Amino acid sequence: MSEVYTVKVEESRPATAGKPSAGPVYRCIYAKDGLLELPSGLESPWEFLSDSAKRFPSNPMLGRRQVSNSEVGPYVWLTYQEVFEASIRMGSAMRSRGVNPIVVAYLVPTAPNGLSQWRLVIALPVTYVPLYDTLGANAVEFIINHAEVSIAFVQENKIPSILSCLQRCSSNLRTIVSFGNISSTQKQEAEDLGVSSFSWGEFSQLGSLDYELPPKRKNDICTIMYTSGTTGEPKGVILRNEAMMAEVLSIDQILFLTDRVAAEEDSYFSFLPLAHVYDQIMESYCIYKGSSIGFWRGDVRFLMEDIQALKPSIFCAVPRVYDRIYSGITSKVSSGGALRNTLFQYAYNYKLGYLEKGLPQEKAAPLLDRLVFDKIKQGLGGRVRIMLSGAAPLPRHVEEFLRVTSGSTLSQGYGLTESCGGSFTCIGNVFSMMGTVGVPMTTIEARLESVPEMGYDALSLKPRGEICLRGKTLFSGYHKRQDLTEDVYVDGWFHTGDIGEWQHNGALKIIDRKKNIFKLSQGEYIAVENVENMYSRCPLITSIWVYGNSFESFLVAVVVPERKALEDWAAKHHVTGDFKSLCENLKARKYILDELNGTGQENQLRGFEMLKAIHLEPKPFDIERDLMTPTFKLKRPQLLKYYKDVIDQLYKEAKGTRA
Repeated sequence: MSEVYTVKVEESRPATAGKPSAGPVYRCIYAKDGLLELPSGLESPWEFLSDSAKRFPSNPMLGRRQVSNSEVGPYVWLTYQEVFEASIRMGSAMRSRGVNPIVVAYLVPTAPNGLSQWRLVIALPVTYVPLYDTLGANAVEFIINHAEVSIAFVQENKIPSILSCLQRCSSNLRTIVSFGNISSTQKQEAEDLGVSSFSWGEFSQLGSLDYELPPKRKNDICTIMYTSGTTGEPKGVILRNEAMMAEVLSIDQILFLTDRVAAEEDSYFSFLPLAHVYDQIMESYCIYKGSSIGFWRGDVRFLMEDIQALKPSIFCAVPRVYDRIYSGITSKVSSGGALRNTLFQYAYNYKLGYLEKGLPQEKAAPLLDRLVFDKIKQGLGGRVRIMLSGAAPLPRHVEEFLRVTSGSTLSQGYGLTESCGGSFTCIGNVFSMMGTVGVPMTTIEARLESVPEMGYDALSLKPRGEICLRGKTLFSGYHKRQDLTEDVYVDGWFHTGDIGEWQHNGALKIIDRKKNIFKLSQGEYIAVENVENMYSRCPLITSIWVYGNSFESFLVAVVVPERKALEDWAAKHHVTGDFKSLCENLKARKYILDELNGTGQENQLRGFEMLKAIHLEPKPFDIERDLMTPTFKLKRPQLLKYYKDVIDQLYKEAKGTRA
C-alpha cells in the first residue's frame, strides 16, 4: 500500500440545519505537529532582498537580454547590491512626492525592461496594486479609484490608457512614472489635470541613497490584487506581509523535505505575468535564497530561445505552455524515422515502468536519461531540475511525458489569488500523485464540504465536495467589500468554489467548479453567464450554452438559432432544406458564428471569450430533457452530459481549423 501524505487533525461534521456535512480536516504530513510559523523578527518581504543583498552582494539577481538593431545578445545582469541600492533610491523618490502611506500601482509590464524595473519597486516595503486592462474597459479606472492609488508605474505603450481615464481618477493619483520615455505632449496632458509625470530615469533622479525606509510590519498590507468576478466589478484581494512570507517559507520547507531547496547557483525563468501572485511568490522565493531571475523578451515566438540562453534550473508555467513544449518535442520525435521512434518508445516505457514502481526521477533510468532523453533536457536549457505547473489542470499525458523525458521533477499545484497562490502541491518525486494537485502546503488545513445539489458527498467512501481552506496564507478579505468577504469566509473557512476529490494517498484531485466560472488552459477565468448574456444580444439566436474545457484554450457553444432569421438567410443564399438540415449546413454555422463573434466584439468581450466553433440545435433547450430548470436556467452538468459527443467534435473541428 502506498504512503499517505496527509494526516487527519479534526473529525468530520454531520449535516445540520442550514449547513451541509463536511469531511475531516487534513494537513500535509510535513505539518502534522502544527502549521508553519513565521520566525520572530521577520516582518516583510523587503527583508528577503535586504538580507540577500548582504549575503550575496555581487550575485546576479535580475537579468534581461539586450536587443539592439534586431540583434539579441546574452543576458545582462543587475547584482543584488545594485538592485538593493536602486530600490532604496526609488523608495526615496516616491517619498519625495509626499505620499504617505504609499500605495503604488502598475499597468502590467510585459517587456523585459518593465518587468525588471517593476521588480525594484515591489521589493520595497510598500503596498502595491496591479492594474489590469484585461479585466474590462473600465477596470483601470475602477482599480485606481477603489484602491486610492497615488502613484502609477506604467509601461510606455500603456501611457495613453492611463491618460484616457485620468480625468475621472485624478483625485488620488498624483504621479505617473513611465518604465520608458514619456513625451512632452503626454506630460502636458497629465499636468493639465494636476498630475505629474516622469520617465523612469527622471523619477529615479528624485531619490537618494541616504534614505531610511519606513518600518513595515507583518500585519501590514503587502498587496491588493484585483481579480475578475463572475459579474460586476473586479474584487480587490488583500494579502498581508505575513501571508506572502509564509507562502515563501512553506515552499522552502517542502523542497527541503522532499527535493532540494533553491540556492545561489539556481536561476529562475520569469515569463508569467508579474500581476499574478503565482509568479510573484516564486520570484520572492528566489530572492530569499539568493538565486537569479531572468526575464523573457516578451514574445512567445522566442520563448524557447530565451530558455536556451538563460539555462534555468527552475521553471514555472501554465498548462498551455507545457502543452506547446510537449507538441514540439513529440513532433520532432515522430519525424526521426521508424527506428528512432521505436527506440524512443522502448526507452520511454522502460523508464515509465520504474517511475510507476516508485523510483525517484534520477534513479529510474539514468543511462537512458543520458543516451535517449538528454536532447529533450538540453532543449529546456540543460539545467532544469524543478518544473511547476498551476493556474489550470495539466493534461495527464503531458505531465507523464515531461516527467519521463525532461530529467526534472514536475509538480502540479492548486491555489487562488486568495490563497497567495499555491495551497496544494504535488510532491515532486511521488509519481502516484500524477493527475492530482497534491497535498496541502505546510501553512494550510483543508477539508471538503458536501454539495448535495450537485451530488457531491464529503462523507462518502470516495469523498467529494467543495474545497475549503484555513490557515496562514489566506487573504484578509476583499478590499471595501465586507459583503463579498462574508460570502466566502464561513466559520473561519474560505470556500473556494472548486470541487475536489480525495485520493487514497491523501492527494487531492480537482473535478468540478461549484459556480459557473471556470479557467481555460492558459489560466484565464471565464464568467460564463456574463459571456452568454453578451452573445444573447445577437438577434439571430434564441438561446446559447457556452462551454469551456480547462484543458483547452478556447470556447465552443451549442446555439439554438432564431428560425425565421436562419430561413431568411437560406432564401437569400439559395440554400434549400428544412430547419433541421439548415442547422447542419456548414455555411449556416459559419454565418451564425461570425454574427455571434461580431456581437461579442461590440460588447467588448475579450479574445479568449470569443467562440471558435458552434453547433446549431434546432430543438430548444427544455425541461423535458432536464436541460433547464422550471425558471429557465441552464442546467450545465446535464447539458454537458447530453451534448458530450457534440462538444468533443467541436473541439476537434476547431483545432483542425486552427492547424
